[in-house]
Formats: sequence, C-alpha cells, structure tokens
Amino acid sequence: MRALLVTNPGATSTTSGTRDVLIHALRSEVDLEVATTHRRGHAAELARQARLDGVEVIVALGGDGTVNELVNGMLADGVSDKVPALAVVPGGSANVFARALGLPNDAIEATSVLLEALRERRTRSIGLGKANDRWFTFCAGLGLDAEIIRRVERARVRGRTATVALYVRSTFAQYLSGTDRSEPMIRLRRPGGTVVDGLSMVVVQNTVPWTYFGRHPVTFTDTASFDAGLDLFAMRGLHPSETAVAAAQLLLMHRKPGGRATYRLRDQESFMVISRRPLALQLDGDYVGESDEVTFESHPNAVRVVL
Repeated sequence: MRALLVTNPGATSTTSGTRDVLIHALRSEVDLEVATTHRRGHAAELARQARLDGVEVIVALGGDGTVNELVNGMLADGVSDKVPALAVVPGGSANVFARALGLPNDAIEATSVLLEALRERRTRSIGLGKANDRWFTFCAGLGLDAEIIRRVERARVRGRTATVALYVRSTFAQYLSGTDRSEPMIRLRRPGGTVVDGLSMVVVQNTVPWTYFGRHPVTFTDTASFDAGLDLFAMRGLHPSETAVAAAQLLLMHRKPGGRATYRLRDQESFMVISRRPLALQLDGDYVGESDEVTFESHPNAVRVVL
C-alpha cells in the first residue's frame, strides 16, 4: 500500500520526535513517502499530486488547517473512488476533526489506532461540507466567529501561541471594538425560495463539536453528524445581553445556545447566506478571506477516513 505522510512543522503540538516515531511506525506497514509543508496551500498541492500519482492513503500530521488543505487537494478534481483514504494524527492545538472521529488527542496513541486500522484495511466514509468551491470537514462561519479567528491568526503571525487565553482575549477585543454590531447584515436563502432576514452571524457545523475550550467541547448544535446534512446556527443580533447569554451557555454551561435571539436549522442539503457587505469567513478554524455570498452544500460519503 502506497502512503504519503504530510507533516506541518508549524503546527502547535507537532514535534520532530513525534514525526520520527510516526515515520518509523508507518514504514512497518506501508510503502511510505514523506513531505513537509513550507507555506499555506502546500498541503493541498501535495494531496492533489498524490491523488494523480495513485497514492492510496494520505496521512496528516498537523492540525485542522493541515487536514482541511489535504481534503481540498484530494477532492480538487471531484469525489470519486480514486480519491485516497485520509488518516489523521493530531498535531495542532484543538484537533477538532480528529477528536470528532473518536481518535485520541495524543499523537502516539492515535498512531497506534492508525496502525491497527491500516493492518485491517479499515475505513469509514464520511460526509463533508462545501462553502462555494472550498471543502470543510467540521465547521464554517461567517461573521463574528471568523473575525475572532482572523484576529488570533494575526496575533500568531506576531509570535503569539494559540492558547485558550489568546482566544478569550481576542473574543472580547473583537466583540467590543472590532465588530460592526449596529444592524444585522445577513440573509439566509433556502431551496424553494424561503428567506430569513436579520441575521448577524452564521455558524455551520458538519459534526460536533464546533471547537474545544481547553478540554471542554463547545458546540452550537448537538445534532450535526458526519452521516447527516449540515446544521446551521445564527444570531439575530449581537446585543450585549443576548450575546453574553449565548457565550455563557457555550463556554460555562457547555450546551448549545438558545433563546429568541437565535435561529437554527438541522440536516440541510444546501442553503445560501448573503451579506450586505463582505464579512470574514472561516473554514475548519482557518480564516479564508471575506465574502458577501456563500453557498453551503452537504456532500455525503465524500471521503474515506482510516479508523
């Protein structure tokens, strides 16, 4: 079996020691090539070439951003039975996708699970989401949550480490001084012409959780699944009291937000969100730019994962 290991040396918890142990372990089971990413977008290029070269398994050692790039490269030419299977060894700060699959958050323990699955040729097909022409594995967001991620990424460029404390400070700073809360700007359009106006931020989940607050899962929905369509959560406004209640429900009570200021859909095949001006967009916890119109789609059985 031919396999490609893609490592991201910039991922938060990826170390050269972990990389060497993983290489040694994988070479006992597969014909292994190893590649290291050097820039944003490099993992997608490597994955697309691996598909063209007939590689059967692509192994990610990195965080959710690395996994997202690999998926986009693997599926750049569409979903088919020629797409390699995806294996994940967590090496980032949150590792939401790997943990949503039920993998241990420890890289060595996850390697043990991966080796057993490779020996038994064990895979599982999962559904993915798509935002316009970009795939995502577990979540997407337009508005405030993406603005927070953008702020964190800018802090990391300046040398900060992606910690829970950094996300908390960035959330308060973005909400209080960086986000336009004057009026809702987003409209939701569902198939058949149904329109919902007056939304201020939108979060889309392909599975649970949305992310982790330290060890605690944080989620806007408890029904999203790799085996179902997309779930949507939206805020009808960002009034301080309503936003504070939603934040407390998420972070302190560890449950999905509710109330009159919220709007949600579950198990959707597709929908479109339109903003009166471009807003920040995030996919799988990475800021990907601004957009004023995003079509979200659910694609069942889009990729096989080694489990």
